[in-house]
Formats: sequence, structure tokens, C-alpha cells
Amino acid sequence: MAFGAKKKNQIMSSEELSSFCDQIALMLSSGMTLRDGIKMLAEDEMKEKDNKVHPYTDLYQVVDETGSLYVAMKEHEESWPQYMIEMVGIGEQTGRLEDIMISLSTYYQREGRIRTAAMSAITYPLVLGVMMVVIIGILLWRVLPVFRRVLESLGVGASGSGSLLMRVGTIVGWAVLILIALVVVIAIVIMILMKTKAKDKTLKFLKNLFPQVRKLTEQLSASRVAGILGLMLSSGFPMENALEMAPAALADQESIDKVEIIRKKMKDEGETFSDALAQSGLFADFHNRMLKVGAASGHEPQVMSKIASIYEEQVEDGLDRLISIVEPTLVALLSVVIGAILLSVMLPMAAVLSSM
Repeated sequence: MAFGAKKKNQIMSSEELSSFCDQIALMLSSGMTLRDGIKMLAEDEMKEKDNKVHPYTDLYQVVDETGSLYVAMKEHEESWPQYMIEMVGIGEQTGRLEDIMISLSTYYQREGRIRTAAMSAITYPLVLGVMMVVIIGILLWRVLPVFRRVLESLGVGASGSGSLLMRVGTIVGWAVLILIALVVVIAIVIMILMKTKAKDKTLKFLKNLFPQVRKLTEQLSASRVAGILGLMLSSGFPMENALEMAPAALADQESIDKVEIIRKKMKDEGETFSDALAQSGLFADFHNRMLKVGAASGHEPQVMSKIASIYEEQVEDGLDRLISIVEPTLVALLSVVIGAILLSVMLPMAAVLSSM
């Protein structure tokens, strides 16, 4: 299958993009031509005997004809992130492609870590929820009826207390089973919606419903904006141009709007970047002050990269805390429900045994 036939949702993962940027930077630093480097990557992927899509063959064909990595990516732009394509083009124009590829590698490493942490925060509770549904379902459909028949054969099922306990255990089990199943279905629907055009509306709904989600998305947006601006400023771009390109790499409309506010205040009202940033609410006040000092001392790119790392750590810590709350809550709920179901059976049976 040709690389040009790849669909948009087949863009390489953040880890793969980071590795690709690293390889290009190493090739350029060693004096190897871009053509020879891409050719080597294409030859390596052709040796792999699998059905995976290999992106470098078509990339090499265009690089071989034009000598431009930007043109090659642009020709297959459905298969590469738009932000990466534009940054490669800028790198070729300014003669700083090696520096930009190193910075892009760091950027996509950060994106990969955040994505992995987010997937863990979603997947683990979801898997645990499915397990709870299966365990409680087996208890209600298979185990409880067997005990009920045994108790009825002993004359306990018809008694008032025994019958009441079994009914309570069954009701509690079914109620929790339906609740957890509903939550699991809603979570799956949300995951599907996040991959469609309804992503922004779904994210806005989650932000309004869960304050912790709002906080995490704000920190994630701040991390991405800081990372992008730090990358572009370190590559020698003016802040105005960096702000114009930043939205191409952002995922949610709210952060795009905040970047647009900063850009308009600088362009239309003549405000400094630090003042416009403070009014946008994108960064915390402490980080705004850090950036102001960095700009005054001529270390704005370094401070911006530091802020990106700080927000990345906050996102990862927030996701870890979320998992640490959800996991024991689900385990405790599962223990209580299973205990209630078993007690509804064991207590009547213990009463029979004690009367013998």
C-alpha cells in the first residue's frame, strides 16, 4: 500500500514522529544528505515483512525529485501533522532544519507522554468497570440462583427473614450492575465522540460537569501553547509569527481562542506579549511573572520551555491523582456489592446450620 493512500487517521503516533525527527536531526548533524537519509529509512521499511503501512517510501520519491522534505510532506499532508509540515518548511527556509527537528522531537516526546498518561487514566477505570459488570453479572445470573434453590430446599427461602435478605442482596446487585454498565457505556460513547466533529462540544460538556477535567484540559492547553511558542522562539521566530502558527498544533477551540486574544491584543492594541498573556488567562499568574522576567533578561524561549515542562508534570500528576481516586473507589464498591450479595445468602444458611 502506498504511503500516499494513507488516511488522515493513520498519522504516526507521537512516539514515532519524535523518533523520525531524531533520525533526521542525526543525519543532518553527521553531514548526510537529506536524500540519502530518507532513502535509508525507505530501504529499512521495505525489508519489513508485514502488512503495516510504511510512510518513508513515497516520502523518498518526492525528496529524490525535489530535494525538499517540506515539499514531500506537503504532497502527503494527510499523513503528517500540519504543524510539523509548517515547521519543517520554516526550517528549510531559514537553514535551521536540524535545530527545528531536535525541538520537534522534544515536543512530540512530551505529547506522547501526556497521551499515554491520559489513555491510562481512561482505560484502567474502564477495564475495571467492565470487570465489575462481569463479576456481578455472574453472581446474579449463576451463583445466586443456585444458593436460592439450596436454601429453598432447606425451607429457608420461604421464611420472612431469609426471603427478605435474598431480595435485598439481589436488588442491590442489580442496581449497581445497571449503574456501572450505564457508566461504562457513557464512557465508551464519550471516547467515540472525542474522535468525531463533536469533540469540542463533548469536551465542553465534560468541563462543565467535572471541575477536575476542566483543570486538566486547561493545564494541557497551557503546556501545548508554551511548548509550541518555546520551540518557535528558540528557532528564531518573532512572537507575532509564532502566535499565528500556534493554533495549527492545538486540539481544542478554547485554547485556540485564547491564543487569538493574545495575538489581537498585541497587534491591534499594541500591548506587550506578557500583558496580553496575563489578560488571556492561559497561564497562571506565577508563570506570567516568570515569563515577564525571562523576556526582560532575554531568556524568553528557555522560560517558555520550562513552563511547558511544569504544566506537563502537573497534567501527569493530575491524571495520576484521578486514577488513585477512581481505582480504590471502584474496588471498594465492588467489595461492598459482592459482600452484600454473599451475606444475603450466607446469613440465612448460617441460621439453618445453627438450628441443627
